[in-house]
Amino acid sequence: MVIVSELGDKTFFIAATLSMKYSRTVVFAGSIAALFVMTVLSAFFGYAVQVIPRLYVVYFSAALFFLFGVKMLHSAYHMTDMAAAEELEEAQAEIQKREIKTSGSLTAPADLESGSVSYTGVRRFTLLRFVGTVFFEAFILTFLAEWGDRSQITTIVLAARESVSGVIIGGILGHCMCTGLAVVGGRLVSQRISVKNVTYIGGIVFLVFAVSSLFTDNVVSDLVQVH
Repeated sequence: MVIVSELGDKTFFIAATLSMKYSRTVVFAGSIAALFVMTVLSAFFGYAVQVIPRLYVVYFSAALFFLFGVKMLHSAYHMTDMAAAEELEEAQAEIQKREIKTSGSLTAPADLESGSVSYTGVRRFTLLRFVGTVFFEAFILTFLAEWGDRSQITTIVLAARESVSGVIIGGILGHCMCTGLAVVGGRLVSQRISVKNVTYIGGIVFLVFAVSSLFTDNVVSDLVQVH
């Protein structure tokens, strides 16, 4: 569910855009650190919700998944073929705003991954400062973009019903796959995949989860027995 929520999302394009300018390793580390913190916080918040009777949690999660599914299908139906480009432009605008505030502090050294930089004296300090700044930028941009996002709410709901450790591990693996894909070839992927089709698939997946959650928790059978 994380994959269908995040693929082609703003956080995907933030990682893709940053990796075109800076070290992929540093961008990946900063983005994943933010997503890890967000996933753990969301999962434990969902765990705290377990004090609510499970039946109500099941009803709420099914309704939420249904609304997400309908919203994604509606968005996909009205989505243009330029959706990926528009999302990319929005992510680039967010990054430019951030870089204006840090004016000049992101002037990159020759090449972080080429090994050609001299790690002595001032250059070492410059390199470490640059790495820290890029990491911090990737972390902040990703964290803010993810706050209140569909994948965060989904993580909270799943953790309220299922194993917290399983939700955390599954969520982080999903984020690693999406972020890894973004930093390795985000622009190429955005040109090859159809965000519209991915959104359609995501909507269907959420609707399937909405229905299956009622049956797997025996809610429907319990209602039939009551009547």
